Amino acid sequence: MTEPEPTAGEDDRERELRRAAEALLLVTEEPITVELLAQLLEVSAERIEALCVELAAEYDATDRGFQLVKVAGGWRYQTHPDLAPYVERYVLDGQSGRLSNAALETLAIVAYKQPMSRAQIAAIRGVNVDGVMRTLVQRGYVDEVGRDHGPGQAVLYGTTPTFLEKLGLNSLDELPALGEFVPGADVYEALEHGLRPDPLDADTTAPVDDDGDGEPAPDAADDESE
Repeated sequence: MTEPEPTAGEDDRERELRRAAEALLLVTEEPITVELLAQLLEVSAERIEALCVELAAEYDATDRGFQLVKVAGGWRYQTHPDLAPYVERYVLDGQSGRLSNAALETLAIVAYKQPMSRAQIAAIRGVNVDGVMRTLVQRGYVDEVGRDHGPGQAVLYGTTPTFLEKLGLNSLDELPALGEFVPGADVYEALEHGLRPDPLDADTTAPVDDDGDGEPAPDAADDESE
């Protein structure tokens, strides 16, 4: 049994829903949740989720210069990745938006071990991180998330939705496992073997009794100096 064809009124409502969703997605500065879209458009969250998936597939199929992506717990528009050189030319012309290696290392520590205090981060890195943390807070990548229950009640830091947006992640669960960056046992064994002294070379600097009298042979350099 075939499904009935949608009426003109249903087509109009569907078209209006799609247009309204696109308008809201366009003006939002942060990823907008399905629940908020559903509330604003007065439809179910399931319908909004399906609509966003449909719109995202439509944009990809028509090879647009932008995408609709699910990131940081919501949906938002962003430029297509393969057009990044043009966007960077416009956005970064005459300014530097890159983080230093120290900032990237600190950000990685916070991302994987949050929440953390500055002292805990400094203990891992072995250097003072106050300046780097100020930079990360100013950029909006980390922020205060609570207080330690121990003495002093140190401020604890964690990553922000902006961090997830920049990495294109929907949640911290999508961070790659640290095990992917740890060398295998064979690499450790090779390194250990390379650092271990060769037993055959261990006594090469010991004095040698060349004449068999039980006394070490005189050093050639000493002979020349006398």
